[in-house]
Amino acid sequence: MTDLRIENLNIIAEEPIITPDELKRQYPLTDDITKTILDGQNTVKRILHKKDHRLLVVVGPCSIHDIDAAKEYTQRLKKLADRVSDSLYLVMRVYFEKPRTTVGWQGLINDPYLDNSCKVEEGLKMARELLLHVAELGLPAAGEALDIVTPQYIQDLFSWTAIGARTTESQSHRNMASGLSSVVGFKNGTKGSIDIAINARESVAAPHNFVSINPEGKVAVVKTKGNPNSHIILRGGKEPNYSPEHIANYEAELRKANLEPRIMIDCSHANSGKKAENQSVVLNNIVDQIKSGNDSIMGVMIESNLNHGNQKLTDDISSLDYGVSITDECIGWDETERLLIDLQNKLKA
Repeated sequence: MTDLRIENLNIIAEEPIITPDELKRQYPLTDDITKTILDGQNTVKRILHKKDHRLLVVVGPCSIHDIDAAKEYTQRLKKLADRVSDSLYLVMRVYFEKPRTTVGWQGLINDPYLDNSCKVEEGLKMARELLLHVAELGLPAAGEALDIVTPQYIQDLFSWTAIGARTTESQSHRNMASGLSSVVGFKNGTKGSIDIAINARESVAAPHNFVSINPEGKVAVVKTKGNPNSHIILRGGKEPNYSPEHIANYEAELRKANLEPRIMIDCSHANSGKKAENQSVVLNNIVDQIKSGNDSIMGVMIESNLNHGNQKLTDDISSLDYGVSITDECIGWDETERLLIDLQNKLKA
């Protein structure tokens, strides 16, 4: 009987990786980087609590798969951020982990070489190096916390964090989010309901205890005091959900739950019918609502890249077009610049 194997029947290997502390020693913060991130966190919190009049704009690639293209995008976005800073606060979307409905590429951290080799430690190093570059240029960064261990490695470099539609209902992600230093946005469910996002906001504000790892890489019980800085993100469901009627209903539901109605609208995903060019339609509608007096819409999310559209990931990664998404469709840089300058002018007026 002692020779019978009863556990790890489907495990092929267990490969130890670098600890969070070791990674941070290899890719440390500087004073300037720390200031960028802290200023970003504090500014987003001021926008959330209506102490800063600007609209929060989380903008950038659907996912990061090419470090060189991401750095070029960062440089362009920094110049644009300075240009529109009187009305808009731009935070670069730097997403390294991708939720999959079934299977597929899971993002730069899990598969940095796009070949299913899954060199996670190298992915973590590439992710941290890019985030340091973004902060060095003076841009705050936004990320999605998908894996509940990964934040120990890179969360110190984010000024805003999303919890996605597939994980907003997860108690593990709510526990984790209750300990994050940044503002956290919870997306509505994939079918459109905001109930799970409302429940998540209530949950994340409370203290939690959960098992994770500590900075030394040891299994530990993490105790949090709760995160009071959260909002919902409308990403659509079976239909778009950003209309004035939708917003009014959601405001009422949030107030009923004794939550401040603070709403970000995702111009992509179901709200755009997954067509990049439709993001401008969503954005124009949002502007009209704000100009009509709505003060619960505090931010928007836009999927943007150097070039328009998307492409399929193939075995021949050398054939991939530069600056084109390998996940969701994105608008190109020229349209991004035009939309955000137009948005600035409309809000300024």
